[in-house]
Amino acid sequence: MRYLMIDRIEELKRHSYAVGTKCITLSDDCFEHHFPGQPIYPGALLIETMAQLGGALLEISLRDDMGYCPRCVLSTVKAKFREFAHPGDLLSIRAEVVSIHDDSAMVRGSVMRADETISEAEMIFVFLRVEDLRLESSRRELIELLTRKTKFVE
Repeated sequence: MRYLMIDRIEELKRHSYAVGTKCITLSDDCFEHHFPGQPIYPGALLIETMAQLGGALLEISLRDDMGYCPRCVLSTVKAKFREFAHPGDLLSIRAEVVSIHDDSAMVRGSVMRADETISEAEMIFVFLRVEDLRLESSRRELIELLTRKTKFVE
């Protein structure tokens, strides 16, 4: 099962930052139990949204440098939640590379609704080499789908 939290990557500058969007709808599965009569988008899903954007930023940035497309796996998270997200919210997600090392990287993420920051996180990713060609192909297709209308900044 695959949960895609980002609707689109709007802008990306390799080795620097990415901006994406997430439209929260009442039909999202999480609202059945979180919470009936007062739907609140779970904080864990906000973290996952930032992590998916950060991982995609790193994979796109590093695939040419490393000679293969590394799978960036979330290892550590330090997050803050300032406000709730609700159905109908259009969220802007930003991921910024803080540092990149041989086998890991740190990314700072934020989630905004209009001009209000509702969540922030510092995330550490580790790099894995995927030897399964089908899995790597599937990942490349996903990245191409998310970036089909992306503005790449030089």
